[in-house]
Amino acid sequence: MSSRFDVIVVGGGPAGSVAAFVLARDGARVALIDKARFPRDKACGDIVGPRALQLLTDLALPAPKGIDVGEIVVVSPTGRRVQLPCGEGLTYPGHGIAIPRTVFDSTLHEEALAAGVTPVQGVAVEPLTSENRIDGFRLSDGIELRADFVIGADGATSRVARAAGLVDADRVLWGFAIRTYIPQTVDLPAIVFWDSAPFYGFPGYGWIFPGPTGGANVGLGLGTVADRKAGAKVQQALPRFLEHLREIELLDDASCSMPERRLGGWLKMGMIGTIPAAGRVLLVGDAAGLVNPLQGEGIAQAMCSGRSAAEALLREPGRAATRYRAALAGDHLPYHRITAALQGWLIGRPRALALVSRLSVAAGRSDALAGGWSVLWNELLDGAPPGRHRSMAAMANGVGRIVTSHTATARWFDRTFSDEAAQWVRPDVDPCSTWNARK
Repeated sequence: MSSRFDVIVVGGGPAGSVAAFVLARDGARVALIDKARFPRDKACGDIVGPRALQLLTDLALPAPKGIDVGEIVVVSPTGRRVQLPCGEGLTYPGHGIAIPRTVFDSTLHEEALAAGVTPVQGVAVEPLTSENRIDGFRLSDGIELRADFVIGADGATSRVARAAGLVDADRVLWGFAIRTYIPQTVDLPAIVFWDSAPFYGFPGYGWIFPGPTGGANVGLGLGTVADRKAGAKVQQALPRFLEHLREIELLDDASCSMPERRLGGWLKMGMIGTIPAAGRVLLVGDAAGLVNPLQGEGIAQAMCSGRSAAEALLREPGRAATRYRAALAGDHLPYHRITAALQGWLIGRPRALALVSRLSVAAGRSDALAGGWSVLWNELLDGAPPGRHRSMAAMANGVGRIVTSHTATARWFDRTFSDEAAQWVRPDVDPCSTWNARK
């Protein structure tokens, strides 16, 4: 059994659903493949950031109801706390929302189907080729789906990326995160730096965020560089981290016991080690490594990349890969070439990480530094309003660019993206034209 589409999207999460929605709304015949039946859960902090909310507005999609999240508390290993402000930007609102992934992902998936996308449940197990190029995938049930283009939205361990030869495994900046829910009310979301041994910084961070039905989302994320075997350390460390939360009074005694239900997942951070597009294959979201290396956010980046990939296909199918790489370079490269290099350096230096976490929280007690930290850390510099917070973030960004300019990370980005960032201008996609007319 075989079917042909204009585009196959492998993965129905936020990146894949947004890409499929934009394409189908403009007339493309799209198959959206996912191995799970929706609603389904994902390991995540369940925070949808300001840029993601703005994208929903831009696409005239309704924002699901959640808990408004603004300021966030950052806690040093000693328990000292600083509150980072959250202000409205020129191109994004001044808040995010806390909403379970079961609800958020299902909402986006349903919008894609309402736009005319064909849902397919199954696992893409084998690439189909034509003229030495990927032409589709054979699914686990034997069905063959072929298309002019394939969008890989199938997560950090993407089969599409591997099949297309777009991953440099030795350069990938891996991470692993585990999440659980506990019955405790959280007023302000908190990111927690932690020492796994005295003055020996844990190579990642933990969190306690507002969760569903008045509970809390608690998790721990670990950066592993290229060592994926290190992911097991997160599960082993979670009980000790929960005890640390109790000691610094972020967790009630009654909530400190190890929950039975936990969910983990791999992250691919900072764009490094993955070529985001080549030929007829485009990668979006986690498959392209679009996770913030410093604080783990990936939903907004996933959704924006899904839109950019769809727009590149609609605008100029023959040059879609080049246009899409240029889009990512313009949107994310200045930030990720700095933060990926910084994260990669810190992961292997636990004592330096312990010192940096303490100094950062101490410095954050200054309003200007806290505001600048919030803007830069959350990748919100582009679109931040003029003022001391933006100025501080811009200054830190400039210093970071100079310090990391000669690193191996910077050289990899230079080879991969060349001068594409300078070529990028976001297109005005005509919503009245059709896929066939553009081809």
